[in-house]
Amino acid sequence: MNLSHVEIAPRSGLLRVREFCMAEIEHFVNPDDKSHPNFSSVSNKELVLFGREDQLGSGKTKTISVGDAVSSGLVNNETLAYFMARTQLFMERIGMDPSRLRFRQHLTTEMAHYACDCWDLEIQSSYGWVECVGHADRACYDLDVHGKATKTPMVATLKLDEAKEIEVAKLKLNRKVLGQVFKADQRVVSRALESMAEDWADFEPIATALESDGKATVDGFEITKDMVSWSKTTKKVHEIKFTPSVIEPSFGMGRILYSLLEHCFYQRDADEQRCVMRFKPAVAPQKCVVLPISSSDDVNAVVDEIAADLMDSDMATRVDKSTASIGRRYARADEIGVPFAVTVDFDTLSDGTVTLRERDSTVQIRLPKADVTKVVFDFVHGRLTWDDALAKYEVVEVKED
Repeated sequence: MNLSHVEIAPRSGLLRVREFCMAEIEHFVNPDDKSHPNFSSVSNKELVLFGREDQLGSGKTKTISVGDAVSSGLVNNETLAYFMARTQLFMERIGMDPSRLRFRQHLTTEMAHYACDCWDLEIQSSYGWVECVGHADRACYDLDVHGKATKTPMVATLKLDEAKEIEVAKLKLNRKVLGQVFKADQRVVSRALESMAEDWADFEPIATALESDGKATVDGFEITKDMVSWSKTTKKVHEIKFTPSVIEPSFGMGRILYSLLEHCFYQRDADEQRCVMRFKPAVAPQKCVVLPISSSDDVNAVVDEIAADLMDSDMATRVDKSTASIGRRYARADEIGVPFAVTVDFDTLSDGTVTLRERDSTVQIRLPKADVTKVVFDFVHGRLTWDDALAKYEVVEVKED
């Protein structure tokens, strides 16, 4: 979604702008059980955590597994930690440098009054450590406020396998007094009291205040002891109703994209003028470039055939038939992050093979042109690694100058 940002004087280049794109997850969870069914799949994932105690003390981060972070209480609960781990895995998968990622916990002075715990994924770039993804346990605040504003209970129901006894408050409302005092709001007050009475733990503070002070506040209304009488009792229930807590990961898309561009940029050691974008195949805008070694019609026909086959498999493909040297055309593709280059040469016309170049190592293999689309497709979808390809196909030496 697009959001307007209260930034009067935009600064820091592309990081602080008046309007930006956000991606959010609103994950609802039982406030009394914040475990996650898939937590075991990420419990061993190690994260770099910068807890509030370390921020105020040593100033150093800790590398710790997600499971240990939860069991030690550093991260409040499994569901919050699960989304933190999934965010880390996502960043690594799209090509972020793991050594420049960390999670910083909000200080108590930064957290909203209703929040249980908050962690920001910060990415290091030329602007320093920049908050790019927020992970907040917002408790029940959002739904409580919405429910009060709309006068609609925002509750979830948990069906129990077996009935169980719970402690509740049995109320007797003095509707005459309630009506005289609250008039049109009588029903609102009555519903609030009856809702709290469903769980003795919720009603007990009200009961204590009425016993000791003769009055208590319920949803902004002051009630007195003559308005309600109660007794503590138990009842069997087959379901439990609760207002869900919200775990909210919020992704700043512009900041993530900018940081990815920085993390992927580098210059060749042998030539600083040759710049490369180290995009992973899955996120590279163009997956492959197809190049002819000469401008002959026979060679160009094969180039067009391979490019068409790649594009038929939904892989964005670039064709460069310019008269620049082959090395210069490789460099052009490297600059925009194209991970693979297919070169159609004179051997192609005689034996039907082409060369496939990997961008970062610049190593080339020779393979049948019929294999190109499947091999590149498998690279893009993570089914094949470059090492796998090196083991299967002949490595060739090609001068790029």
